[in-house]
Amino acid sequence: MGKLSALLVNTGLEALLAGCLAAIVAQILKFIFYTIIKRKIDFRVFTTTGGMPSSHSAGVVALSTAIGIQSGFMSQLFAVAMGFSFVVMYDAAGIRRASGKMAVCLNKIMDDFYKHDINAAGTKLKELLGHTPIEVFCGAILGVLFAFYFHYIVLL
Repeated sequence: MGKLSALLVNTGLEALLAGCLAAIVAQILKFIFYTIIKRKIDFRVFTTTGGMPSSHSAGVVALSTAIGIQSGFMSQLFAVAMGFSFVVMYDAAGIRRASGKMAVCLNKIMDDFYKHDINAAGTKLKELLGHTPIEVFCGAILGVLFAFYFHYIVLL
């Protein structure tokens, strides 16, 4: 075990780093999937919400899993972390997805109303806000796998 690993193993920094890195990995995978499916490169995918897999889910579930690995999966701390994760995932698949669907409708109405000059009403609303349940689920699976990989392969 290296010096850096010794400083991170079984600490809050390990859990925080696992969550952040899992979210980054999810964003990279999202870019790769987008490039393959759309057959074009768009670096804005790195900074957008929505898409497969959910980086929000990957991050919070990796954080929760890292806490479970360290504190035990029956601990109160793990229960709190998972409660936080469920709220984030519910929001990603529910409220933010509904907002994205409403944005699509409102943009269509504005296109129809202003026909030739959409910018007269201001800029278009952001449409890709939330995730489908499968995108959230895949992000959560990625988070669990990443936390175990990070703890047992990278750090130990």
